[in-house]
Amino acid sequence: MLRLSLPHIGDDGIEAVAAVLRAGNLVHGAQGAAFERELAAWLGVPHAIVVSSGTAALHLALVALGVGPGDAVLVPDFTFPATANAVLLVGARPVLVAVDPGSYCITRDTVQAAISGWHGPETLRAIVPVHEFGHPVDMDALGTVSRRHGLRVLEDAACAIGAEAGGVKVGAFGDIGCFSLHPRKTLTTGEGGILVTRDAPLAQRLRRLRNHGMERGATGMQFYEAGYNYRLTDIQSALGRTQLPRLQGWIEARRMLAVHYLRALAPLAAAGWISLPVGHAGHSWQTFMVVLADGIKRDAVIAQLAANGIEANLGAQCLSALAPFERFSLEGDAGVVAQRLYRQGLALPFCEQYGEAEVARVTVALETALQGQHA
Repeated sequence: MLRLSLPHIGDDGIEAVAAVLRAGNLVHGAQGAAFERELAAWLGVPHAIVVSSGTAALHLALVALGVGPGDAVLVPDFTFPATANAVLLVGARPVLVAVDPGSYCITRDTVQAAISGWHGPETLRAIVPVHEFGHPVDMDALGTVSRRHGLRVLEDAACAIGAEAGGVKVGAFGDIGCFSLHPRKTLTTGEGGILVTRDAPLAQRLRRLRNHGMERGATGMQFYEAGYNYRLTDIQSALGRTQLPRLQGWIEARRMLAVHYLRALAPLAAAGWISLPVGHAGHSWQTFMVVLADGIKRDAVIAQLAANGIEANLGAQCLSALAPFERFSLEGDAGVVAQRLYRQGLALPFCEQYGEAEVARVTVALETALQGQHA
């Protein structure tokens, strides 16, 4: 089976994990501190904080920014539900924002439309742009809107480590940036997350909140507020540290793989059977998702690809189409794009270990599956 993606774990990563196990210091410690320093340097920010998951990162970020009951937070209608789950977990209301059909991201215009159309009792406090699948949101344009309306900016860069715009890596534009270290991500520690910020007091509070609300002082541990147990283990940090020096090379390999896919699939797009994602020079390509033409049954395509030894799946979810978020549905036809991406989006096998041979195999199988539905 040609898997949707493969984690890139080398023998040095396995040995690094074994070394931590032999040493016996398993919780967040020296490995975690070193991983944070190296991540901060790689991402070009002063502060990086590792936590137990990308969802934990989003949750902590909202808590640290003071978002809670009585507040509303702008989130994309097309994203993994964790983005909006975190908003609900702090007692705030998600306000769904339409996305662009080519980048799958929110835009200045869709954000402005959501703000203009907002008439709820909650106060708009923050916006969570999602760099979907590694495509950078236009953060300069979004920054103008957020400043005009006094919104805090929390970047959901779960799928976008290494993506950049104007020489700045995503996650470094807003008040806080959040990343995931799940196995589907280019850099993985199994489970895990990262928060980044340029604000030193905010970084201090994030570190405190992830560790039961306590800090170590001259006289020992001091408890300052109610916090969480969102620490990343040294086992995981050691694994991540072995991958980080190779990460840029892996991203470049993914960018080349995307070029191969775009070239190979161009005839299927010209035939009107699929639409292709819009590229960006700073795209980090965590996932390669095409959109099937209306009338094509995605489940049948997935089944036929699987019969040919190729794994495929949907890309992400339309929040307004899911039961927990139905009451937050967009007005009019604003949610049509996200609904179609959710219904017809098809994620294809994609990771830095694949090359032109895998692209050719997928392309032939996909063309055969699509031809079968047009016969």
